[in-house]
Amino acid sequence: MSEWSVGEPRKLTFDEPVTELNVRIVNGTVNVMGTDGSSVRLEISEIEGPPLMITQQGGTLTVAYEDLPWKGFLKWLDSKGWQRSAVVSVAVPSSTRVELGVVGAAAMVSGIDGRTVVKGVSGDTTLVRLTGPVRADTVSGSVEAQALSGPLRFNSVSGDLTVVDGAGSSVRADSVSGSMIVDLDPAGSPTDVSLTSVSGEIAIRLPHPADARVEANTASGAVSNAFEDLKVTGQWGAKRITGRLGEGNGRLKATTVSGSIALLRRPPAEDEPRETGPRNTRPDEDSTDTPTDGTTDKKVL
Repeated sequence: MSEWSVGEPRKLTFDEPVTELNVRIVNGTVNVMGTDGSSVRLEISEIEGPPLMITQQGGTLTVAYEDLPWKGFLKWLDSKGWQRSAVVSVAVPSSTRVELGVVGAAAMVSGIDGRTVVKGVSGDTTLVRLTGPVRADTVSGSVEAQALSGPLRFNSVSGDLTVVDGAGSSVRADSVSGSMIVDLDPAGSPTDVSLTSVSGEIAIRLPHPADARVEANTASGAVSNAFEDLKVTGQWGAKRITGRLGEGNGRLKATTVSGSIALLRRPPAEDEPRETGPRNTRPDEDSTDTPTDGTTDKKVL
């Protein structure tokens, strides 16, 4: 095992294989980008408060505070511990498994093929061009996902979810008061979406032609339906949108208590430019410190 304590801006390069990346920070920003290379580049461009501990053990690289464990992360509410900040950027092989824990920090993950897990107390998360399975759990932070092709699982208390050009095999999302906007890519696999909210609004845009069995329910919210093949029932109180689109191979289920539900339709043969997403922060390859091999190597930088 090799270990480093970093209390000032630093750049590091790791040539030994890394298959899993764990990052846990409070305030600031963390950017993780998948690359075609085999080495790992880490840049801590800003840091205030206690040092970050960097540990490489086997194929796992960890960048975290010593007093911020992964277990019970969403319950970490030490007010004194919030008086810190860091800006961390990591470039890893695209096959790397990524676990991020952010408290009040913004997170960005792009170009990863392995599994991605994000836990956030607050602070927004952006996910771009991920092909592996994704799980995001937040308290109040919002999640924006663009061009995902793997399954997405989302749980939040009040954070919003936005999915743009979603082509994944499935989307499962639960929230108490956060809104959900899901835009499905017409070139994607059969629709498999299940959204549940107590008071948050739900909007789903389906490709045209669509192929799914639809069941959308709200106890007291408004409904909007852009598909002639679907039936809307209920005028006062509870309302439902049900029916089949196309062959009904896919599945779409949306449930909310007091929030509204809108089913929207992409125009036929729509050819709109895709957003490029937020700009990645790529660690500078120059002027890097390369950790030396060894069974145990602890440094204070």
